[in-house]
Amino acid sequence: MSEQTILIEQHGAVRLLRLNRPEALNAFTTGMLGQLRQALEAAATDVDTRCVLITGAGRAFSAGQDLADPHVAPSREAGAPPKDIGHLLDHFYIPLALRLRSMPVPVVAAVNGVAAGAGASVALGCDLVLAGESASFIQAFSKIGLIPDCGGTWLLPRLVGRAKALELALLGDKLKAADAERLGLISRVLPDAELMEAALATAQKLAAMPTRALVETRIAMDEALKFDFETALKREAVLQSQMGFAYDYLEGAAAFLDKRKPQFRDR
Repeated sequence: MSEQTILIEQHGAVRLLRLNRPEALNAFTTGMLGQLRQALEAAATDVDTRCVLITGAGRAFSAGQDLADPHVAPSREAGAPPKDIGHLLDHFYIPLALRLRSMPVPVVAAVNGVAAGAGASVALGCDLVLAGESASFIQAFSKIGLIPDCGGTWLLPRLVGRAKALELALLGDKLKAADAERLGLISRVLPDAELMEAALATAQKLAAMPTRALVETRIAMDEALKFDFETALKREAVLQSQMGFAYDYLEGAAAFLDKRKPQFRDR
């Protein structure tokens, strides 16, 4: 039986996914990446799940790729060819990053310790990132002669701008959670003891909101980064037209007028 590297809990409409290799700071193996993607696929197809929360077991979120994994570990034998890390990205990290970014429900990350390398990319690929005060973010790739991956080159400059993104990626220095919040890299910093309670409360709040509208907001903002202003305005009109015919808008508007709590259901 394969190691259970992703623990799954259901809290009402929130699906909690816990990275579970605490002895290795939740460093990714190919098996773990496959299990995480499968867990996301299962959450995406479960109509009763309206938000996903991702965190790490133990004292880390994820230290990134496990360099001892056979897919990336350099061979010590003389004359042995190097491993093709691009193959690892094509078959594991790219499908994971695309699934994470295209989830039909909001995704929250609760960063409970270090998030380094691909671990940082996975966290930053979520819609909202909450972090404990002792958490840190490290673009560790340059330390071993690699470039940011799992979406890092796309995410970083969009979150903090080109200059700061290059500083983080080139120097690879540890960024404390408070500094990450100040730069706009993450949403919020919380006392360590309050992180999971606050993250779950945030996820539950999102789960009670109009899911489809939240997801379309994410998509519209990502698309707007490549549009000029007028194109973005027209895209808003198209999406707003679609939203206006959906159940959640009709329910939300009716509930507002009736002064009652809405019961959203679209996904």
